[in-house]
Amino acid sequence: MRYDDQTHVELGNLLKERGIRVPRTKDERIAALIWNDTSAPPTTSTEQLDMSQERVPWATVPVIAVVVMLIVGGSITAILFGDTIVGWFSEDEFDGELIDFDSAQARAFAEGLVALGDSEWQGRMSGSASEHAAAQSNLDNFSDFGLAIEPNSFAVPMFEIQEEPQISICMPGIIGFPPCAFTDIGSQETVFTHRIDFVLQGYSGSADYQYQDQIPVVDLGNASDDGVWENASASIGLVFGQGGVASNTQLLIKAQQNDLYGLILVTWDSTGGENPPNNCKIPGDEGRCVPYFKSVDTSQFESLPPGIPFLMVSDQVGEQIRDDVVNGDGRIRMIVNVDNQGERDVKAPCGVLPGKTDELIIFGGHHDTVYNGPGAVDDTSGSASVLELARQFSNMAESQGEPYYTMKFCTWGGEEEGLHGSKAYVASYIGQLQENLRLYINLDMNHVDIDLETRGNSLWMFGNDARDMNYINQIVDQFKQENPKGLATKYTINTQTLDGVKGASDGMPYNSDHGPFVYDIQQQDGDERGRAIVCYGSGSWEYHTFHDDMDRFNEESLAVSGIIYGSYAAWLAWG
Repeated sequence: MRYDDQTHVELGNLLKERGIRVPRTKDERIAALIWNDTSAPPTTSTEQLDMSQERVPWATVPVIAVVVMLIVGGSITAILFGDTIVGWFSEDEFDGELIDFDSAQARAFAEGLVALGDSEWQGRMSGSASEHAAAQSNLDNFSDFGLAIEPNSFAVPMFEIQEEPQISICMPGIIGFPPCAFTDIGSQETVFTHRIDFVLQGYSGSADYQYQDQIPVVDLGNASDDGVWENASASIGLVFGQGGVASNTQLLIKAQQNDLYGLILVTWDSTGGENPPNNCKIPGDEGRCVPYFKSVDTSQFESLPPGIPFLMVSDQVGEQIRDDVVNGDGRIRMIVNVDNQGERDVKAPCGVLPGKTDELIIFGGHHDTVYNGPGAVDDTSGSASVLELARQFSNMAESQGEPYYTMKFCTWGGEEEGLHGSKAYVASYIGQLQENLRLYINLDMNHVDIDLETRGNSLWMFGNDARDMNYINQIVDQFKQENPKGLATKYTINTQTLDGVKGASDGMPYNSDHGPFVYDIQQQDGDERGRAIVCYGSGSWEYHTFHDDMDRFNEESLAVSGIIYGSYAAWLAWG
């Protein structure tokens, strides 16, 4: 039989009929069948090459060399993804099937996690009882699926909000002393609402500033003028729109360097243009830019300042502070009680489906949220997807047997404050990951808002290795052809390979839990980067605000990445 006349799928069926493990590429499948046909293979490499080329003149020396390695090493899959070997093959064809994904079940997982949020602020902040409860719920689900459980916990730098913050403005009256005291008849006070009018920023410090302290507020504009910063010592800095600095980290560092007493970041400066950000378009809050949470990179500080409170306020509140306090006679009151000096435990629970080898495929998403909202999209959607995939793979193992790869399904705490959970996990398991990690799959906001007409219908799938993305593109094509549940008609799928170095425009962004699995695995020069594929969704205007609840949740959109990435992992695991 001339195996080169057979299709990729036909070759796979022949191998299965003979009880031979099915490799991925057509050349490898032909090579495996050739040696199975040889009842007494020659013992030397030269004899093996001569016989192979005599029997199959079309076989190239690289293909035969692979066959020799397979015979000597006794493993087809072991060299499947070697950098040199894979480069020899011209045809890498996906011939698997699309897996199932139950969107209704994913929604149920999401609702269960959201219900575990803080009773007052609704979030599952890292290190808190609500984050720990979410991690335990995920462990319980993994166990119910029949998976082994891995209850990881790591002590990481983490702040703790010890009481609800307060901020208000008082305009002094005309009778009474001191101004804005209870004896100041005619004074007018505006009290702002936490989570709605203002939110704390990551690793804020503490302070108790009363009206009588007469703390000045200085308008720092867009924070680009160093001279203005220098003149803001012993005052609270007011920054509009963040236009002059790269991040919250740089803002807090500059506040520390210039001895500011506090920092207020305004969501958007209405004088800065006609295109406000998405947090200014949220239904129900039209005409107001809702404040949101962002963190800082703690590794950039020699020591975090314990006494610089750091808040974000809405555009309306920011303009009122500028009008009444910076440019008027108003006084500001700010009470913030946050301990940012210690460590807290964050959880990284995993469900484990043991494989025939120690080689690993890991699915991940983060179960923590910002403190100030339920985080239904960010990233309850990703955690719910990981849970549903864990359930699906457990079911597949019952029908298909033990997978080749050991599969892990993990959710991370500490993501919102700096990827602390995934970083600690990689550091703790660095040897195992360097030796055995085949692929990390990250699902962070792999979700499309229910309003497709206004907010778009796109998902972005990207990875840092062209070989993985070659298969993903083929699966996307199959997904479009089969159009499961009409999803391919409804959603636009974009794919891209980002294989550059860390920080490069063509490199993987270090902005979610895939980052440590790609770059932190490189402990020294010469270490290989980890391989990862990631899915991001679209349309979440409610990002990091109190509005990120189940009202906007679109569970069917999770099935797109769940089916495509799950199908790839299943094909790798079972062939």
